[in-house]
Amino acid sequence: MESALLLTHGQARRAWHISHMKYDADILIVGGGLNGPSLALALAQAGLQITVLDALPQATRADPEFDGRSYALALGSSRVLSALGLWKRLAPQAQPILQVKASDGRAGEGAAPFFLHFDAAELEEGPMGHMLEDRFLRRALLDAMEATSGITHRPSARVVGQDTDASGASVLLEDGTTLRARLLIGCDGRDSGTAERAGIRRTGWDYGQTALVCAIEHARPHDGIAHQFFMPAGPLAILPLPGKRASIVWSEATETAEAIHALGDAAYLDALRPRFGDFLGDIRLAGKRYAYPLKLTIANSFIAPRLALVGDAAHGMHPIAGQGFNFGLRDVAALAEVVTLAARRGEDIASPLVLERYQQWRRFDTMLMAAGTDGVNRLFSNNSALLRGLRDLGMGAVSAIPSLRRRFMREAAGLTGDLPRLMRGLKV
Repeated sequence: MESALLLTHGQARRAWHISHMKYDADILIVGGGLNGPSLALALAQAGLQITVLDALPQATRADPEFDGRSYALALGSSRVLSALGLWKRLAPQAQPILQVKASDGRAGEGAAPFFLHFDAAELEEGPMGHMLEDRFLRRALLDAMEATSGITHRPSARVVGQDTDASGASVLLEDGTTLRARLLIGCDGRDSGTAERAGIRRTGWDYGQTALVCAIEHARPHDGIAHQFFMPAGPLAILPLPGKRASIVWSEATETAEAIHALGDAAYLDALRPRFGDFLGDIRLAGKRYAYPLKLTIANSFIAPRLALVGDAAHGMHPIAGQGFNFGLRDVAALAEVVTLAARRGEDIASPLVLERYQQWRRFDTMLMAAGTDGVNRLFSNNSALLRGLRDLGMGAVSAIPSLRRRFMREAAGLTGDLPRLMRGLKV
């Protein structure tokens, strides 16, 4: 009886200590790119206090100049942005994707007749997605964080250390500042320091490919059509932007890509034109050029004690399906819902049970997409006549069967599966 009383008293003391412990925020988010601010806005809607730690300076994030970077937002992702109060501002700057055409291609031969054709007119919900420039999305996120009283944004804040215990998580910044919260969330990319410091290992492999990314201006209108040419070395995506512009995601064998990336602009275009073809007329570069080595990298766990990973910190996939940022927003929507509902029920928002709900919701979906993109890349990034014939036949069948075609379209638009409320355009 006495020991039971002592235990109860000890528990009460610990509970008092935790309730009176000083926290700088309810949640610390490491990473100020796209997923971090999006998650901060979603969590702030629940009345939680959020601090976003961004390693980059404010001026870098807020640069208004077009630099060539853009994102393909699935319909489900635009609904998330709508629920966060951003889409009304962003919609006028976005280019609807009205059709998607996929075909085989070889440099110098142009694209073959397309074997897969999706038309947004078949979807009751509207366009399958939109193309949106990076500069507009980042500015909207920065302004929204600034206008939200529950969010503290700390630019130029580089995390160099972290620790967790039974009551919270702490981070050490490069300037010597220490911050503490109930929950720590890593939104800091494929080389996530948050994951590494937590001892979370990763599984994956290098594809031996590099994506060359840029924007172009072209002479003829694109009519809102996105094209995917499956070249022997890797896919070439041509994605419509407002006006007579397009975003290019061009995958090549790494050695070839590095040589092309090192060329001057004129020679770079000379290398692109035979692969691109002339269906949009003459082309020229608009904005900067980028090169990203391609690899599959999946965190072995999306959670650790008092910690969760979101977006590329949890999973980095081949861009062949254009789902990178979209899957990050799915993570945002799922984690925001799990944490918000836990807070409303009076649960510890960083308890193992709460975080496991997030992992169960997102991990299986992520593994399926990772396997799918990996398989499609291996199937299409080759010059085998036999495989070319078989895959063209299979994809042609998908395109020819209306019910199957619409199923693929809805999947690409982010309208299938167990969707969080934000992905249905609803607040949590």
